[in-house]
Amino acid sequence: MQRESFGPDGRGNEIELITLENANGTQVKISTLGASLVSFSFKDKTEAMRDVVLGYDDPASYLEHRDIYFGATVGRCSNRIADAKVTIGGVEYELEANSEGHSLHSGSKGISFLAWNVERIEESENFVVLTCVSPHLEQGFPGNMLVKATYQLTDDDALRITYEAISDKDTVVNLTNHSYFNLAGHDSGAIDGQKLKLYAKKYTPVGPVGSIPTGEILPVAGTPLDFTEFKEIGKEIDADFEQVKYAGGYDHNFALENGGELELMAEADCQETGIHLYAYTNCPGVQLYTGNFIGAHTGKGGAQYGPRHAFCLESQYFPDAVHHPEFLSPIRKAGEVCTAITVFRLALDNA
Repeated sequence: MQRESFGPDGRGNEIELITLENANGTQVKISTLGASLVSFSFKDKTEAMRDVVLGYDDPASYLEHRDIYFGATVGRCSNRIADAKVTIGGVEYELEANSEGHSLHSGSKGISFLAWNVERIEESENFVVLTCVSPHLEQGFPGNMLVKATYQLTDDDALRITYEAISDKDTVVNLTNHSYFNLAGHDSGAIDGQKLKLYAKKYTPVGPVGSIPTGEILPVAGTPLDFTEFKEIGKEIDADFEQVKYAGGYDHNFALENGGELELMAEADCQETGIHLYAYTNCPGVQLYTGNFIGAHTGKGGAQYGPRHAFCLESQYFPDAVHHPEFLSPIRKAGEVCTAITVFRLALDNA
């Protein structure tokens, strides 16, 4: 375990970088800027180390490209809220309209851009706990909310991310990790040939503007959104189907059936490296995003990033759930602890 400076964020904060490593040599690096996953390195089938998440070499680059959210903890409310308004306890709260008139990932003052504190490092169990406070109405949401993020690297090469949040007023809590995965390595280009399986038979379709859900929950069967069996990500990403046309690829929420228990939400595989990803969550949905809007620019180690160079599996409550009573609500009572868990485990040859 290592704790070092990652550099200044340009706002008077010195950002730290915490490294966790297990006996297999698998290694993760976590930044205190946005409680972000900066790297996730694993030995491929040739025993070469592959860093499989996109990112940057310094905090300033994360803030410069803040609209991409590489590896960030996102909240208070990840994904979208229609018309940038939410009503809680009969009171309407206005949010930042930062995406076609809607709120996306809680806007420019989201916790993704805060300098978090290191609360605890436990070397014997290989975890770090980071905390931050989102003040009352800072993002437009009511309540002073304390957020805790625990990153733990296990002996079986799993990164367990546990989010806990509590507010002194009723508020929205919908936290996610926004890591971008490329199982051939963060610097290897397009992910079209990598295969994906989602443990979801239904999805929430969106309208033509702003990717706001219609309120429907429809079967994926017979559509390009059907990943119930392993399929190359690029196979139908440009299909003549209005949902993928709206998003310029995949940027959709899939309905899981885990009943609030920690279960598989997805698997992904890269034949080139032999690296296989297992992803678990206790959340009701997962947003598949294929990096459609990653503009061409430079990332870690001079790597050239561009559209569809990675995929995201963002565990979450459904987008715009605050406006759809048919969706499980992300509104939490004052004093209630909300816990969200995501696990990303890497393996070789489906081990």
